[in-house]
Amino acid sequence: MASIITRPNGTKYIQVTVNKRRSSLWLGEISERNAGRLRDKVEDLVKCQSFGLSIPQDLAAWVAKIPDDLAARLAELGLIEPRIPAEVVTVDAFLTAYLSRRGGDVKGGTLTFYGHTVRNLKEFFGLERRLDDINAGDADDFRRNLQKTEKLSAATVVRRCALARTFFKDAVRRKLIDSNPFDGVGKGSTANPERQRFIDRATIEKVIDACPSTEWKTLVALSRYAGLRVPSEALLLRWQDINFESGRMIVHSPKTEHHAGHATRVVPIFAELRPYLDDLQELNAQRSEFVLPSLQRHGASVNNWRAVNFRTQFTKIIKRASLVPWPRLWHNLRSSCQTELTERFPSHVVTAWLGNSERIAEKHYLQVLDSHFEKAATADCMHACMQNGVQLAGKGLQPEQADKKKAPEIQELTARYVSIQKRKLGDTGFEPVTSTV
Repeated sequence: MASIITRPNGTKYIQVTVNKRRSSLWLGEISERNAGRLRDKVEDLVKCQSFGLSIPQDLAAWVAKIPDDLAARLAELGLIEPRIPAEVVTVDAFLTAYLSRRGGDVKGGTLTFYGHTVRNLKEFFGLERRLDDINAGDADDFRRNLQKTEKLSAATVVRRCALARTFFKDAVRRKLIDSNPFDGVGKGSTANPERQRFIDRATIEKVIDACPSTEWKTLVALSRYAGLRVPSEALLLRWQDINFESGRMIVHSPKTEHHAGHATRVVPIFAELRPYLDDLQELNAQRSEFVLPSLQRHGASVNNWRAVNFRTQFTKIIKRASLVPWPRLWHNLRSSCQTELTERFPSHVVTAWLGNSERIAEKHYLQVLDSHFEKAATADCMHACMQNGVQLAGKGLQPEQADKKKAPEIQELTARYVSIQKRKLGDTGFEPVTSTV
């Protein structure tokens, strides 16, 4: 039914008779063994076609795997059905569709963040590049391009590669591509300690004094002294959310509202914040709904909080205070607040107040300050005081009596040290009590 013909130049073809017509299936340069295997498959297809039989499952699986050009030649012979060309999905078409799908379930600020990576991908690969034509090497080139051409920080490169990985994962799940070319590309830490700054109280008070209005003073105080996110959380704060008698306020958080139980949180009215809220309340004769009505109007008609640009005016205020603007203006106020509060309260309490997790706080918010080094330098003195407390306790004095002349911090450390020593030694010394001695 089918035979292999070898030409003088070494190329081969299969001569086959289909519907009483002799046809040729060119194979090119191919080994005798592979040519024989292909001839056997063709003969099986001819038999099915001649007797009107359906193609067996194993043969159909082989047909599904053969290259498009071979499938086209077999279809011309009438041995298989013509393949329907797969839809060509371009980088531009896929990414545009992805942003359209996500528009309803993510915040405007998140879409803006997505948009930066989408722009990078389109510019690097081109709008008409086939999605299935991008491989792992291309993904590596994309990462290097971000570092070289865009001149982004290492943390930003990691974030954009991670987002590209998310985009292409969606393409894999939709069976548009077989594998994710961004798997393992650009992994690393998204933290950027080089852009962290601790804004101390003396500095922020100078900034507040330079603010043009009471609302602006309160906005800055809410960020630095209560850790509210600006603009979203500060602009949504209403007078009905503030209870001056209990010293607490309810903060609504658009950023975390999609997590169960995190749409709102209760935050103390810190002593440092209270005067600014009091001043603003006295000026609020009309009892407007929002605490910052003039500033809130900037965001009243938009869903994208990134469109509320306080950065430009805040930069001018900082310069008016004769200070140099620091990186990440609002984030570093919130970071400074969390770092300071963690010195005074347990970490789980502070994260509940600021609306993040301990892991995120350690990675992106908490800072190591000069004061920590200075405090650590007094460790020898504290150790000496603790040793002194142990000696006094050994002479029959109670820890409370020995600690009366010490600072409160030393009293606590000494009492803890004495307690540990007692647990280790016991009341009878080093040797255990026995009934035979």
